[in-house]
Amino acid sequence: MLVVMLKSLITFLVVFFVIRLMGKRQIGEMQPFELVITLIVAEVACIPMNDPYIPLYYGIIPIVTLATLHIVLSFVMRKSIKARKFLSGSSVIVIDKTGIRYENLKKMNMNMDDLIEAVRTAGYVDFTEIAYAIFETNGQLCVVEKEKTAEPSDESEPKQTTLPLELVIDGKYIDKNLALAGAKKCDIENVLKEKKLKLSELLYCDVRQDGNAYFAPKRDQAFCGTLDISGGANW
Repeated sequence: MLVVMLKSLITFLVVFFVIRLMGKRQIGEMQPFELVITLIVAEVACIPMNDPYIPLYYGIIPIVTLATLHIVLSFVMRKSIKARKFLSGSSVIVIDKTGIRYENLKKMNMNMDDLIEAVRTAGYVDFTEIAYAIFETNGQLCVVEKEKTAEPSDESEPKQTTLPLELVIDGKYIDKNLALAGAKKCDIENVLKEKKLKLSELLYCDVRQDGNAYFAPKRDQAFCGTLDISGGANW
Protein backbone atom coordinates (compact mmCIF):
# COMPACT_ATOMS: atom_id res chain seq x y z
CA MET A 1 0.00 0.00 0.00
CA LEU A 2 2.82 2.41 0.88
CA VAL A 3 4.51 1.67 -2.44
CA VAL A 4 1.34 2.53 -4.37
CA MET A 5 0.95 5.78 -2.42
CA LEU A 6 4.54 6.81 -3.07
CA LYS A 7 4.28 5.95 -6.77
CA SER A 8 1.04 7.91 -7.05
CA LEU A 9 2.60 10.94 -5.34
CA ILE A 10 5.69 10.88 -7.55
CA THR A 11 3.59 10.42 -10.69
CA PHE A 12 1.36 13.33 -9.68
CA LEU A 13 4.36 15.62 -9.20
CA VAL A 14 5.83 14.63 -12.56
CA VAL A 15 2.54 15.11 -14.43
CA PHE A 16 1.95 18.42 -12.63
CA PHE A 17 5.40 19.63 -13.71
CA VAL A 18 4.78 18.56 -17.31
CA ILE A 19 1.40 20.31 -17.49
CA ARG A 20 2.99 23.49 -16.10
CA LEU A 21 5.58 23.29 -18.86
CA MET A 22 2.78 23.29 -21.42
CA GLY A 23 1.60 26.67 -20.15
CA LYS A 24 -1.44 28.00 -18.34
CA ARG A 25 -4.12 26.73 -20.69
CA GLN A 26 -7.53 25.23 -20.21
CA ILE A 27 -8.50 22.16 -22.21
CA GLY A 28 -10.58 24.29 -24.59
CA GLU A 29 -7.61 26.59 -25.27
CA MET A 30 -5.13 23.87 -26.25
CA GLN A 31 -3.82 23.38 -29.73
CA PRO A 32 -4.48 19.92 -31.27
CA PHE A 33 -1.00 18.54 -30.60
CA GLU A 34 -1.11 19.81 -27.00
CA LEU A 35 -4.42 18.06 -26.40
CA VAL A 36 -3.05 14.79 -27.82
CA ILE A 37 0.02 14.98 -25.58
CA THR A 38 -2.15 15.74 -22.53
CA LEU A 39 -4.40 12.74 -23.20
CA ILE A 40 -1.45 10.40 -23.65
CA VAL A 41 0.24 11.71 -20.50
CA ALA A 42 -2.93 11.03 -18.52
CA GLU A 43 -3.04 7.48 -19.89
CA VAL A 44 0.59 6.50 -19.31
CA ALA A 45 0.55 8.04 -15.82
CA CYS A 46 -2.00 5.42 -14.76
CA ILE A 47 0.17 2.46 -15.80
CA PRO A 48 2.52 2.36 -12.77
CA MET A 49 -0.11 3.73 -10.39
CA ASN A 50 -2.60 0.91 -10.91
CA ASP A 51 -0.17 -1.98 -10.66
CA PRO A 52 2.39 -2.11 -7.80
CA TYR A 53 4.49 -4.63 -9.75
CA ILE A 54 5.10 -2.29 -12.69
CA PRO A 55 8.27 -0.21 -12.19
CA LEU A 56 7.70 3.52 -11.75
CA TYR A 57 9.98 4.41 -14.65
CA TYR A 58 7.51 2.72 -17.04
CA GLY A 59 5.36 5.78 -16.53
CA ILE A 60 8.02 8.41 -15.84
CA ILE A 61 10.03 7.85 -19.03
CA PRO A 62 7.05 8.23 -21.44
CA ILE A 63 5.88 11.33 -19.57
CA VAL A 64 9.31 12.96 -19.75
CA THR A 65 9.56 11.98 -23.42
CA LEU A 66 6.23 13.60 -24.19
CA ALA A 67 7.21 16.72 -22.25
CA THR A 68 10.41 16.94 -24.31
CA LEU A 69 8.39 16.46 -27.49
CA HIS A 70 6.10 19.32 -26.49
CA ILE A 71 9.06 21.62 -25.85
CA VAL A 72 10.60 20.74 -29.23
CA LEU A 73 7.35 21.21 -31.14
CA SER A 74 6.66 24.52 -29.39
CA PHE A 75 10.14 25.73 -30.33
CA VAL A 76 9.68 24.67 -33.95
CA MET A 77 6.31 26.43 -34.10
CA ARG A 78 7.85 29.65 -32.81
CA LYS A 79 10.47 29.54 -35.56
CA SER A 80 8.41 28.27 -38.50
CA ILE A 81 5.07 29.55 -39.78
CA LYS A 82 4.67 26.46 -41.98
CA ALA A 83 5.13 24.16 -38.98
CA ARG A 84 2.66 26.26 -37.02
CA LYS A 85 0.01 25.87 -39.72
CA PHE A 86 0.71 22.14 -40.07
CA LEU A 87 0.51 21.37 -36.34
CA SER A 88 -2.19 23.83 -35.27
CA GLY A 89 -4.04 24.54 -38.49
CA SER A 90 -5.40 27.94 -39.51
CA SER A 91 -8.32 30.08 -38.45
CA VAL A 92 -11.43 29.53 -40.57
CA ILE A 93 -13.99 32.20 -41.46
CA VAL A 94 -17.49 30.72 -41.29
CA ILE A 95 -19.48 33.96 -41.59
CA ASP A 96 -18.51 37.06 -43.56
CA LYS A 97 -20.31 39.96 -45.23
CA THR A 98 -21.72 37.62 -47.89
CA GLY A 99 -23.29 35.36 -45.26
CA ILE A 100 -22.55 31.84 -44.04
CA ARG A 101 -19.57 30.17 -45.73
CA TYR A 102 -20.93 26.73 -46.52
CA GLU A 103 -17.68 25.43 -48.06
CA ASN A 104 -15.73 26.32 -44.93
CA LEU A 105 -18.29 24.56 -42.75
CA LYS A 106 -17.77 21.41 -44.81
CA LYS A 107 -13.99 21.68 -44.43
CA MET A 108 -14.43 21.70 -40.64
CA ASN A 109 -16.94 18.80 -40.73
CA MET A 110 -19.55 21.07 -39.15
CA ASN A 111 -23.26 21.38 -39.84
CA MET A 112 -25.64 24.28 -39.30
CA ASP A 113 -26.73 23.05 -35.88
CA ASP A 114 -23.09 23.15 -34.75
CA LEU A 115 -22.73 26.71 -36.04
CA ILE A 116 -25.98 27.87 -34.43
CA GLU A 117 -24.87 26.45 -31.08
CA ALA A 118 -21.42 28.05 -31.35
CA VAL A 119 -22.90 31.45 -32.25
CA ARG A 120 -25.35 31.32 -29.37
CA THR A 121 -22.58 30.29 -26.98
CA ALA A 122 -20.66 33.37 -28.13
CA GLY A 123 -23.65 35.50 -27.07
CA TYR A 124 -25.46 36.06 -30.38
CA VAL A 125 -28.81 34.71 -31.55
CA ASP A 126 -29.25 36.72 -34.75
CA PHE A 127 -27.02 36.12 -37.79
CA THR A 128 -27.94 39.55 -39.15
CA GLU A 129 -25.98 41.13 -36.28
CA ILE A 130 -22.75 39.36 -37.25
CA ALA A 131 -20.22 40.80 -39.71
CA TYR A 132 -17.64 38.05 -39.28
CA ALA A 133 -17.39 34.80 -37.33
CA ILE A 134 -14.05 33.01 -37.19
CA PHE A 135 -13.19 29.65 -35.68
CA GLU A 136 -9.73 29.89 -34.13
CA THR A 137 -7.29 26.99 -34.10
CA ASN A 138 -8.21 26.15 -30.49
CA GLY A 139 -11.87 25.71 -31.44
CA GLN A 140 -13.11 29.00 -29.99
CA LEU A 141 -15.48 31.14 -32.07
CA CYS A 142 -14.59 34.81 -32.48
CA VAL A 143 -17.53 37.01 -33.51
CA VAL A 144 -17.21 40.51 -34.97
CA GLU A 145 -20.48 42.40 -34.66
CA LYS A 146 -21.83 44.65 -37.39
CA GLU A 147 -21.73 48.38 -36.80
CA LYS A 148 -25.08 49.61 -35.56
CA THR A 149 -26.54 52.68 -37.18
CA ALA A 150 -27.67 55.40 -34.81
CA GLU A 151 -31.43 55.59 -34.41
CA PRO A 152 -33.48 58.39 -32.88
CA SER A 153 -34.28 57.50 -29.30
CA ASP A 154 -37.90 57.13 -28.27
CA GLU A 155 -38.13 56.34 -24.60
CA SER A 156 -41.91 55.92 -24.78
CA GLU A 157 -41.58 52.98 -27.20
CA PRO A 158 -38.56 50.81 -26.39
CA LYS A 159 -37.28 48.63 -29.21
CA GLN A 160 -38.71 45.11 -29.16
CA THR A 161 -36.25 42.28 -28.65
CA THR A 162 -36.69 39.59 -31.29
CA LEU A 163 -35.59 35.96 -31.25
CA PRO A 164 -34.96 34.30 -34.63
CA LEU A 165 -36.75 30.99 -35.18
CA GLU A 166 -35.12 28.50 -37.57
CA LEU A 167 -37.38 27.53 -40.46
CA VAL A 168 -34.96 25.82 -42.85
CA ILE A 169 -31.67 24.06 -42.10
CA ASP A 170 -29.61 22.31 -44.80
CA GLY A 171 -32.43 22.55 -47.32
CA LYS A 172 -35.04 20.95 -45.04
CA TYR A 173 -38.03 22.56 -43.37
CA ILE A 174 -38.36 22.56 -39.59
CA ASP A 175 -42.09 21.78 -39.49
CA LYS A 176 -42.65 22.45 -35.79
CA ASN A 177 -41.04 25.91 -36.11
CA LEU A 178 -43.06 26.66 -39.23
CA ALA A 179 -46.24 25.88 -37.27
CA LEU A 180 -45.10 27.93 -34.29
CA ALA A 181 -44.25 30.97 -36.42
CA GLY A 182 -47.30 30.59 -38.64
CA ALA A 183 -45.03 30.76 -41.70
CA LYS A 184 -46.06 29.09 -44.95
CA LYS A 185 -43.77 27.01 -47.10
CA CYS A 186 -45.19 28.62 -50.22
CA ASP A 187 -44.08 32.07 -49.00
CA ILE A 188 -40.53 30.83 -48.50
CA GLU A 189 -40.55 29.14 -51.91
CA ASN A 190 -41.81 32.34 -53.55
CA VAL A 191 -38.90 34.27 -52.06
CA LEU A 192 -36.51 31.61 -53.32
CA LYS A 193 -38.12 31.67 -56.76
CA GLU A 194 -37.49 35.42 -56.99
CA LYS A 195 -33.82 34.74 -56.25
CA LYS A 196 -33.78 31.78 -58.67
CA LEU A 197 -32.90 29.37 -55.87
CA LYS A 198 -34.12 25.90 -55.01
CA LEU A 199 -34.91 24.76 -51.48
CA SER A 200 -32.01 22.28 -51.62
CA GLU A 201 -29.68 25.25 -52.25
CA LEU A 202 -30.81 27.04 -49.09
CA LEU A 203 -28.47 26.40 -46.17
CA TYR A 204 -30.39 28.33 -43.52
CA CYS A 205 -33.49 30.47 -43.03
CA ASP A 206 -34.99 32.03 -39.93
CA VAL A 207 -37.73 34.51 -39.08
CA ARG A 208 -38.29 37.02 -36.30
CA GLN A 209 -41.45 38.11 -34.49
CA ASP A 210 -41.70 41.16 -36.77
CA GLY A 211 -41.73 38.99 -39.90
CA ASN A 212 -38.21 39.84 -41.03
CA ALA A 213 -36.48 36.73 -42.37
CA TYR A 214 -32.83 35.87 -43.03
CA PHE A 215 -31.90 33.61 -45.95
CA ALA A 216 -28.42 32.07 -46.32
CA PRO A 217 -27.92 30.09 -49.54
CA LYS A 218 -25.14 27.52 -49.69
CA ARG A 219 -23.18 29.30 -52.38
CA ASP A 220 -24.82 32.68 -53.01
CA GLN A 221 -24.86 35.82 -50.91
CA ALA A 222 -27.18 35.94 -47.90
CA PHE A 223 -30.19 38.23 -48.08
CA CYS A 224 -33.15 39.36 -46.01
CA GLY A 225 -36.84 39.16 -46.77
CA THR A 226 -40.28 39.38 -45.19
CA LEU A 227 -42.67 36.55 -44.36
CA ASP A 228 -46.31 36.68 -43.36
CA ILE A 229 -46.48 35.25 -39.82
CA SER A 230 -49.69 36.92 -38.74
CA GLY A 231 -51.20 33.52 -37.85
CA GLY A 232 -48.30 32.42 -35.68
CA ALA A 233 -47.80 32.32 -31.94
CA ASN A 234 -45.77 34.89 -30.02
CA TRP A 235 -42.71 32.75 -29.28
